[in-house]
Amino acid sequence: MKFTIDVLGIFLKVVVKINKVTFAPLVVSTLFILLTSLLAHCARRLVQKSIKEPFVRLLFEEAIAAAELCGCCFELIVVADNFGVATYGIFLFALTIWWSLNWGDATACPYTHIEDVIEGKGEIRKAVLKTWAELVGGLLVFKYVQTYWALEISDTHKDKAFEECRADLQVPVIYGAVVEGVATCLCRLASKSLGDLNPRFATAIDAFIGTSLVVAAFDYSGGYFNPVLATSLKAGCEGHTLLEHAVVYWIGACAGSVLSVYLYKIPAIQRYVRGTTEVNGDSIWADKED
Repeated sequence: MKFTIDVLGIFLKVVVKINKVTFAPLVVSTLFILLTSLLAHCARRLVQKSIKEPFVRLLFEEAIAAAELCGCCFELIVVADNFGVATYGIFLFALTIWWSLNWGDATACPYTHIEDVIEGKGEIRKAVLKTWAELVGGLLVFKYVQTYWALEISDTHKDKAFEECRADLQVPVIYGAVVEGVATCLCRLASKSLGDLNPRFATAIDAFIGTSLVVAAFDYSGGYFNPVLATSLKAGCEGHTLLEHAVVYWIGACAGSVLSVYLYKIPAIQRYVRGTTEVNGDSIWADKED
């Protein structure tokens, strides 16, 4: 606790000093994202040291990962609104690499658990509990973000803490669901392929593909590709009903994820991805001995 208070104190001193000298809103946003990542990292280490039961520990890690994801993305909205989608994309690319390297088994994304259930790697009960933990982390973090915004250290945060939010959906609901679904499917196919091929810089390649798809979908659905993230940032906002939100960001994204599971199993795709000419019941790796 003392360490956290010290970190917060140092952070605020740095932000205030920078703001007084240069009034640089982008630096303020960057420092907030760094602080959020640091606090999440410390919380993750604390959980790993203090909780011994693996599944309970994973639930806490999912909640922390979701809080970190949503907390950073709240600030990325500020970055996108004030500094453009290109700057937003650079931040998101760097953060995606960081999350990949630090989250461990946590995903902060419900449809990955659905995929595990379909593939026989997970249980429905555990999938539901993980999703619940992610929602808790994603929803609770807004109070932390709101407290920071209320300080109005930068002009970009002025009146931000209590303003009415607006939905990012700029197309009809069915089109939005298709955008989220297709993009999620492509993201998951890319991740599965990279996971199997394991090329050099796989994490960076995966981050680049995901970020590119997010930027491409930004002016249509917002490019969330994650139900928990979309719920934390945009559920209840003006511009769509809760039902429309669920159709686009939950049903659309989850349908795309489920579709990717079955598409990836198609023999032609397996041969293309793994560079083999024959797929049999034992191995799909060329010259692999089981």
